Amino acid sequence: MKQIFLDSLSLEEAIKVLFDNLDAKGLYRLDSEIINTAGSIGRITAEPVFARYSSPFYHSAAMDGYAVKFTDTFTALDSSPCLLKIGQEAVYVDTGDPMPEGFNAVIMIEDVNVVKKESLVKSQESLVQTYDQCPVTNDKYECIEIYQPAAPYQHVRTIGEDIVATELIIPENHRIRPIDIGAMLASGHIDVSVTRKPKIAIIPTGTEIIEPEVVRNRTPNPPEIIEYNSVMLSGLSQELGAEAIRFPIVKDDLNEIKNVVIEALNTSDIVLIIAGSGRGSEDYTLTAIKELGDVIINGVSIKPGKPLISGFVNNKPVFGIPGYPVSAYLTFQLFVKPVIARFLGIPLEESEKIKAVISRQIASSMGIDEFIRVKAGAVGDRHVATPVGRGAGLLMSLVRADGIIKIPSCTEALSAGTEIDVKLIRKKEEIKNTIVCIGSHDNTLDILANMIKKRYPRFSLSSAHVGSMGGLMALKRGEAHFAGTHLLDEQSGEYNIPFVKRLLPDKEIVLVNLVYRQQGLLVKKGNPKNIKRFEDLLRDDVIFINRQGGSGTRLLLDKHLKERGINPFMVKGYDREEYTHMAVASAVLTGLADTGLAVYSSAVALGLDFIPVADERYDLAIPAEFMDTEMIRIVLDIIGNHREFRDTIGSLCGYETKDMGKIIYES
Repeated sequence: MKQIFLDSLSLEEAIKVLFDNLDAKGLYRLDSEIINTAGSIGRITAEPVFARYSSPFYHSAAMDGYAVKFTDTFTALDSSPCLLKIGQEAVYVDTGDPMPEGFNAVIMIEDVNVVKKESLVKSQESLVQTYDQCPVTNDKYECIEIYQPAAPYQHVRTIGEDIVATELIIPENHRIRPIDIGAMLASGHIDVSVTRKPKIAIIPTGTEIIEPEVVRNRTPNPPEIIEYNSVMLSGLSQELGAEAIRFPIVKDDLNEIKNVVIEALNTSDIVLIIAGSGRGSEDYTLTAIKELGDVIINGVSIKPGKPLISGFVNNKPVFGIPGYPVSAYLTFQLFVKPVIARFLGIPLEESEKIKAVISRQIASSMGIDEFIRVKAGAVGDRHVATPVGRGAGLLMSLVRADGIIKIPSCTEALSAGTEIDVKLIRKKEEIKNTIVCIGSHDNTLDILANMIKKRYPRFSLSSAHVGSMGGLMALKRGEAHFAGTHLLDEQSGEYNIPFVKRLLPDKEIVLVNLVYRQQGLLVKKGNPKNIKRFEDLLRDDVIFINRQGGSGTRLLLDKHLKERGINPFMVKGYDREEYTHMAVASAVLTGLADTGLAVYSSAVALGLDFIPVADERYDLAIPAEFMDTEMIRIVLDIIGNHREFRDTIGSLCGYETKDMGKIIYES
């Protein structure tokens, strides 16, 4: 069953093929249904909604006060008030009350005096004469005394003031909002005709995957994988206004997959088969769709997401979605989302975009449209985008990303500083309030990010790991608010200051200490290969995992190798790089490497043994121009004044907080 992708289409060709087939099969907006207006939030109207009734549908008081006939008030003056008999010439009304027949103005309660005959008899003669104008002869009657004439329909809500019967409330193909619901109900519509929600059948496949509920009671065992793609795609479908129907996991069996697809087609409009679209011997999605219907797409020249399959069974679109999570997300956005919009009869909603400069060079393969996840933030008067992990299986790269950039198939690389469009997966306002940190990785930055979000919810910290040297160069280019750095100068034995002086001579920089930390060699529990020193890295049975060039950890390693006369290229794995301490720890834990240099806390986190090598100072390098900004004041407040943050870091193994928040150097 091994499949070869000889039919891969370009992204543009694949989208055209898909929509040409939808056109040919007459698949457009779905039919309509009548639902209760009160529960129609987010639904798409299938026909225009015109008002059945006016609102208000009677003249009503807009204020608490007295309803009057405006012609009866013409004689009112400050010096000669007008008196109107309550119950006959003035009727008390509350806000919203219907206006009494024949009355056409309201005097606010604050603008009247209620007067009684007894009080007038004791008053001056002129007032008695004025009272005599009011035809009141019985002591139990009261009058209102007003000093200004009323205008016609003063403080009166007239019929149709808000909504006039027959006027358009909302048009066809409109996504219903809460305010629309209010207007429809006010105009007499208790039901509304909406486009039926597209039903999306989502079928997870794979012998190795298990339901999430399984891990409630036990730990997964190799090669088991917790199934989460279907839940993610269900959520994406629901966000777009579709109804997701998740099927139980189907094992890698062609007949079983075909049977479930047939069942799904009976209750859904679109079918998504997750995984099984690749080249492996147990990938049955292509064969299943071929045997049940027609395949129109077998591979697309995009990365990630190349193994996408699309076809039609029983005149309904069926997609083979790649199993890697980033591929699943991307192919859903590129192919399934537009079909859902088409079935709802609405235009495809585009994500917000910003212009940003790339913080470091990105290489790419010719002939493939590559989509790169990036962190983004506003630094000065421009946005800066920094790539995060590129692997199709790196779900956390999506969680951490602020947006996605596209490298066209005709482009081999984007150089640092290139301006490019970023399609946001967060709100633009969040990007505006993002504190950008580019530089060396440390686990304390994650704790700092959480503390910022906890205490200052409007702000967030974006931390991109490019190494200490890369962080200082980002500051030089004006691409970050601060950089994490732990660069050891071999000649002076001093951390960071010599590099700031040498690399940023024309820029005012403030070094603020975050922590002191321990670096060392990580090995599996019990140190099965008895690794004790750097000389052991030359052994044939030892595989090393390195940090990227320009990182402080890499410089520390090179310093120790040089002191011992060890040729780096004699170390197996020296050229294999990771960007974080936790990635190094994970490589050792999973057997990809026997050892690597990283901080003590990463060893503790993954249950590894630790061989100390050095204590180092980890500082934040902050351009002086940002020191008085709200963003940096927040950072300095947390690391300098908040006991909770200091105690949390102090509780971690391998950290010392004695100088946390202290200014180490100012250029």
